Amino acid sequence: MKNYNLLNGSNLAYIGDAYYELRVRMFLLELGITKDKELKKLSIEYVSANAHYDIYERIKGEFTEEENKIFLRGRNNAPTSRRKNLDRGKYVVSTGLEAVIGYLYLKEDFERLDYLFGLILKKEEGKC
Repeated sequence: MKNYNLLNGSNLAYIGDAYYELRVRMFLLELGITKDKELKKLSIEYVSANAHYDIYERIKGEFTEEENKIFLRGRNNAPTSRRKNLDRGKYVVSTGLEAVIGYLYLKEDFERLDYLFGLILKKEEGKC
């Protein structure tokens, strides 16, 4: 897409969400996890708004100035409708993180995406 700079934060997050989930699913399969129930349970540790919030808090210091601007664009443009059991603050952070992922994907900056996903998918004690 040539005009990705013209997309609003929600549009970037829409693409980022799809790419993010694909990367997580591939990661789990590469770990040798193949049972549907286990895949679903483990993927939630990475793809839920709560997980996005925790991941963002862990990696936000790695964002470039440009990525911080895109994060704010996504966060500030988060849709107002959401599940009732979801904290609004975590939801907007999740949208901001997804916007950064979507922006980098549309920009075709796969080297940067690989770096960030190395941080995102980093094995933590007690996980995966």
